Amino acid sequence: MAKETKVVTQTKEDKAVHTTQKNGWTIQTFEKTVPSLNKPLLLVGLPGIGNVGKIVVDFLIDELKAKKLFEIHSHHFPNTVFVTEENLVALPSIEIFYVKAKGKMPDLLLMSGDVQPIEQESCYAFCTLTLDLLQQWKGAEIVTLGGIGLQEVPEVPKVFCTGTAKQDVDRYVKGTTVNPNIYGVVGAFVGVAGVLVGLAGQHGISAVSFLAETFAHPYYIGIKGSKEILLVLQKKFGLPIDPNKLEKDIKAFEKELMQTAEQMEEVQKQAGPNRQSYIG
Repeated sequence: MAKETKVVTQTKEDKAVHTTQKNGWTIQTFEKTVPSLNKPLLLVGLPGIGNVGKIVVDFLIDELKAKKLFEIHSHHFPNTVFVTEENLVALPSIEIFYVKAKGKMPDLLLMSGDVQPIEQESCYAFCTLTLDLLQQWKGAEIVTLGGIGLQEVPEVPKVFCTGTAKQDVDRYVKGTTVNPNIYGVVGAFVGVAGVLVGLAGQHGISAVSFLAETFAHPYYIGIKGSKEILLVLQKKFGLPIDPNKLEKDIKAFEKELMQTAEQMEEVQKQAGPNRQSYIG
């Protein structure tokens, strides 16, 4: 087993309290004390087709005023940096936020980021790391979010659900218009949104994935699909949000999302023609 090292740093506003390096992953912690969470639900939305999942989770982070818990960096991420509004470069990262229960809403962990691992081995390693972190809080369930790419823009995107256990899928679909009949709609389910769900069963964690139809163009921002998923999550978890606000707020996200999409498309072009595209 690889040796784990911890480097203590100074505590400053919006600065890491300490940094842990483990098996090629650098995990910065942003809370002085570990928050007390009651069987939290992990919602995962990373860049993918239409950025559907990322849009949903970023919206929830803002609306629920979630607090940053972790920031993850790694040489397993794509070999690129992003140019910020301050005209500086920033390494890609994935962040985990948390928010305590409000009303009927459960405790939540929210994962978003600039990128996701694109190599097979690094994807599995990252998903295993995520499951290890979730088990620190005895996490109850995982819901990953993503898009299904279509050749044209869907007028009213359908939302599909899949998972590792039929009873979990049935429970999430019940009382909604979500379609559990996903066989034949998608083939190989590539990326963190799929692999994390697949590995969760081996850790005794219930996991499902919500996938919304969207347009399969690299620069398309899947607002309609994101809103449909938000409506499902609001109903299932009692989230104190207004999904209609997403369309009003999207201008704040759009520039960032477009820049990320453009840079990541260039990375995939450099990787060669055999690179698999992502669902999610």
